[in-house]
Amino acid sequence: MYFTGITIAVMTFLTIGIWHPIVIKTEYYWGTRPWILYLIVGICCCAGALFTDNVYLSSFLGVFGASSLWAIGELFEQKKRVERGWFPKNPKRKSDYRQA
Repeated sequence: MYFTGITIAVMTFLTIGIWHPIVIKTEYYWGTRPWILYLIVGICCCAGALFTDNVYLSSFLGVFGASSLWAIGELFEQKKRVERGWFPKNPKRKSDYRQA
């Protein structure tokens, strides 16, 4: 039996699951300003995946990098969700949101 595919699927599932709360907490504490860090992490991880010959590590880096890049859009969407009232606003950053 070969478990490579299942192992990579579990890594992918967990990585995507980890990014969800990261995006929520990032927007709550720092707003959308850290998007550039997500970009740098995403590019570095994807580049690292290209030069890693270990299948598991390369897969993890690729998925983590792609998730980081995807999280940039989710960070801005999270701000909209907060403005709609779906998530709590950080009381220290009320001026960062549109007034409803």
